[in-house]
Amino acid sequence: MSTSTQRSGSWPEVRTGPIITGGALFAAGALIALAGLAVGGTHLFSATRQWIREMEVPPTEQARIKWAQAKTAAAAGTAAWQNGTPARASART
Repeated sequence: MSTSTQRSGSWPEVRTGPIITGGALFAAGALIALAGLAVGGTHLFSATRQWIREMEVPPTEQARIKWAQAKTAAAAGTAAWQNGTPARASART
């Protein structure tokens, strides 16, 4: 078997310098992206907390109110369904 036949199926020769540089640049970009995400996320979290503190009715209280309304409406609907509505007397002409 000749040398040219063996090399045609092998992997290409790659210089390691550009691969290492590319990996380092990718890692640096990922770290910068994570830092940006941390700064933006912290600000968004802080702004949301401030917005909630300025509300007249906090979200937890609003949820309690809406839950009580839903329970009352469900109970009224159940009672109306079980009791039914009285039949109307036939119309007099």
